[in-house]
Amino acid sequence: MTVSEIRRAEGATGGKIKKRRKGFRELFVFIGYLLPSLAGVSLFFFGPMVQILVNSFQKSPTNAEFVGLRNYERVLTNDAFQMAGKNTLLFSLMAVPLAVILALILALLLNTKLPGRSVFRSMLLNPMMVPVASIVLIWQVLFSFTGSINTYLSDFGIDKIDWMKSDWSRVVILLLFLWKTLGYNMVLFLAALNNVPSELIDTSKIDGAGSGRRFFSISLVYLYPTIFFVGIMSLISSFKIFREVYLLTGDYPFSSLYVLQHFMNNAFRNLDYQKLCAGAIIMALVMILIVGILFLAEFKLGKEVEE
Repeated sequence: MTVSEIRRAEGATGGKIKKRRKGFRELFVFIGYLLPSLAGVSLFFFGPMVQILVNSFQKSPTNAEFVGLRNYERVLTNDAFQMAGKNTLLFSLMAVPLAVILALILALLLNTKLPGRSVFRSMLLNPMMVPVASIVLIWQVLFSFTGSINTYLSDFGIDKIDWMKSDWSRVVILLLFLWKTLGYNMVLFLAALNNVPSELIDTSKIDGAGSGRRFFSISLVYLYPTIFFVGIMSLISSFKIFREVYLLTGDYPFSSLYVLQHFMNNAFRNLDYQKLCAGAIIMALVMILIVGILFLAEFKLGKEVEE
């Protein structure tokens, strides 16, 4: 082996070592930036979750005796939990599709040359800036027994309705949920519509495709990721509707409005921590399962679109 070949080999080895050192430095820098956030999430999220999981298998907060699945059995056979789970699931099945479909329709309308669309867009975004207490106050003014809607109904000879203590209560909360979430979902869809390649739309127009065909064959394909994201965010929001229901009706609302968070809140007020922990774990597992199914569907649908 000649001297020049040896020097080239040494240079190549030195270059590999330098690249490896650079890679290690970048890794340490990455870990350094990530560490504060990871420490915060571990301290305030993963740590409490592990503690809740441990508590759900114990007899009581002061007695660490292992009781197996007894706490989970208490929760799953509890009539209040079953009613709360049914109401939460039913509300999500009603609210999430409406929040996605109506927001998409509004985004399609505002993506056209609709007169006054800027004013209309601002009206839909206003609920995002209104505090929850103000929203609840508006709904109380509208839907209380002596509220505005019942006043107008009585003018037409229609009997007053106790909206929050009747079968209409779920519809009232559904309207509140949609009023809150449609603006945010609409903005997401507007952003996604602007990312649809204009050259594809122009080409389809030249080929004679109608607006419906262009939407379902081109625009909808590019909207799939946003639809799934909006669906997941709306699902999470539907599980958090307890805040508004609680401010409107208190700890024990009409039966159709009693959701899982009511069950959790009342268990906490009664200091039944083991039942609370078991219920929280069950609820978390259900949410993880639903979101996992949505992500799997998005992944499969995305692969089909790419193919």
